[in-house]
Amino acid sequence: MWITFVGGGAMAEAMVRRLVSENVVPCEQIRVVDPSPARRELLRDQYRVEVEADTSTCLIGADVIVLATKPQDFETAAVQMHGLGGRQLLLSIMAGVKLDRLTSRLSHSLVIRAMPNTPAQIGAGMTVWTATPEVTEAHVAHARLLLASLGEELYVPDEKYVDMATALSGSGPAYVFLFLEALIDGAVAIGMPRPMAERLAVQTLRGSTEYVAQSGRHPAVLRDMVTSPGGTTSAALRSLEKGSLKSIVMDAIEAAYARSKEL
Repeated sequence: MWITFVGGGAMAEAMVRRLVSENVVPCEQIRVVDPSPARRELLRDQYRVEVEADTSTCLIGADVIVLATKPQDFETAAVQMHGLGGRQLLLSIMAGVKLDRLTSRLSHSLVIRAMPNTPAQIGAGMTVWTATPEVTEAHVAHARLLLASLGEELYVPDEKYVDMATALSGSGPAYVFLFLEALIDGAVAIGMPRPMAERLAVQTLRGSTEYVAQSGRHPAVLRDMVTSPGGTTSAALRSLEKGSLKSIVMDAIEAAYARSKEL
């Protein structure tokens, strides 16, 4: 399988890293197009992939074209993608750019739209994706192979769920990082050394999420199991409820979803 990446940013690099390190696709069969000489040099030197500055000559022979530019750069990229055609699969990982815009602007119907997230860089990502009706089972197999190298992947039949996933799993790592930062700073504020606070907070978050995944229980049930009446956890939860933490997080997801639909 030959792959061309249009855009060589952080998520494209994450995909390249995983594909090469997991021996999913040989580095000799990967091309990356990026206008930045610094990015091209980094990707070539670190992953031994072919790099180019111009898209128009790099689509020929590719089985899959991964569109990994920023949404605001899509129109510029589309001008250079006039060579796209035949049975080539277009896999877009741009946030907010919908299937109808991709198919109409590129005059191509074999399109998959996917939303990976930052943990994909270590193979622990969550990617939600959908496809046009013209995408074949062979194309789906290619897509699953590529996306599974990033972590878990989930196909959804309706594109609206990709926009919703953008607000949850796509932007979600930033919410988690902010909460983790608050845990660490809170511990430091009561006198704990920062290195100790960081270690305890990271492992607590890692262990808690893994416990949810393995137990199969609802988070509310597990929360009740930790909370003794009148205890320290109960006092902390009362403080969080006074600050409307749950409502704030729900509002944040709604705001991200609204923005995703605007892009």
